[in-house]
Amino acid sequence: MGRIYTLKNSVAFVGLLVSVCCIFVVMLSLLRLPDVSLGGNRAMMGPYKTFSNRKEVVAGDEKLGKYGEMMVQMLPDDLAFTVFVPSERAFERDLGLRSAAADDDDNSSRRNDTYAVVSRVLGFSAVPRALHSSVVAPGDEVSYDSLSGLTLFVSKDSEGTLVVNRIPAERVDIRRKAILVHVMDGVIMDAEFEQSVQPDLDDTTD
Repeated sequence: MGRIYTLKNSVAFVGLLVSVCCIFVVMLSLLRLPDVSLGGNRAMMGPYKTFSNRKEVVAGDEKLGKYGEMMVQMLPDDLAFTVFVPSERAFERDLGLRSAAADDDDNSSRRNDTYAVVSRVLGFSAVPRALHSSVVAPGDEVSYDSLSGLTLFVSKDSEGTLVVNRIPAERVDIRRKAILVHVMDGVIMDAEFEQSVQPDLDDTTD
């Protein structure tokens, strides 16, 4: 009887020890849980957001220029988007926007106009899915609707260069967290918007 009693006490002690260890592990894992992200709330609010509350994310040396970074920062970085960002040269050539002048511009009205132009370009250039440059083979063509509803025709030329609405890419597959960026040698836009920015282009050549 003494041995049976001792055995029962040993089993009870081991069971208690296992229970205490399990509780300790659970508490430790709870203490290590990361902070809850606001990404879900941003997704409920829609794809656009102001860029003033966003930290700039630069992947290595793959800088996108002043307005290219501005475009990317308008999107939530935890959702899959593809953005066909104009190069700095394309912003200046096709829209009359100079990155150097943007830092020195103290005119709030002009800053608002610039923000409106860049956000319109984003609507034409962003697709709510990840589109790697490998999604289309040379000679093939696929189409996707941008955020503004403009149809984007994506293909590759005979040399394997990514082309979107007849505009070739300069650099492809640049990562900004969940966002995929392709830098284009031109601005993707519809005919109406292109006509609306023509007077600004004339003013910059005077």
